[in-house]
Amino acid sequence: MAAKRTSGKDGNGPAQGFSDEERAAMRERTRELRSQSRANKADGEAEVLAKIAEMTGTDRILAEKLHRLVRRTAPTLVPRTWYGMPAYAKGDSVLCWFQPAAKFKARYATFSFSDGADLDDGPMWPVSYAILELTPDLEARLTALVAQAAGKG
Repeated sequence: MAAKRTSGKDGNGPAQGFSDEERAAMRERTRELRSQSRANKADGEAEVLAKIAEMTGTDRILAEKLHRLVRRTAPTLVPRTWYGMPAYAKGDSVLCWFQPAAKFKARYATFSFSDGADLDDGPMWPVSYAILELTPDLEARLTALVAQAAGKG
């Protein structure tokens, strides 16, 4: 189900602007940017683990497994939050992130890569993956993708 959009200024018009979830994500990003200059690698790890701890159900299980996968596969990537989601950066740029299903009331969680990830494969390739469950086969595929994205593959 898509995030509910707020109605027009008078409450009677068509939906305009950002949903409540989108506004919350922007507020989180603003807080992240303010604290980023003070943060170090340990702070980023703590923030990511705190965000994962706030999750429930399948989102939390997936986030915990993906966090371990990324840290094991590409230990040079720096954990940090990005719009309130667990993310992993190479230098100053986010390389990949986990978006829990509950974040925008979606029916599935996603694990996505930025354009800085070296995943090029011909004229078209996927950069975002819907995840309902992290099976051993999917874990192996994501491990290979994270390694490739981080320049280790």
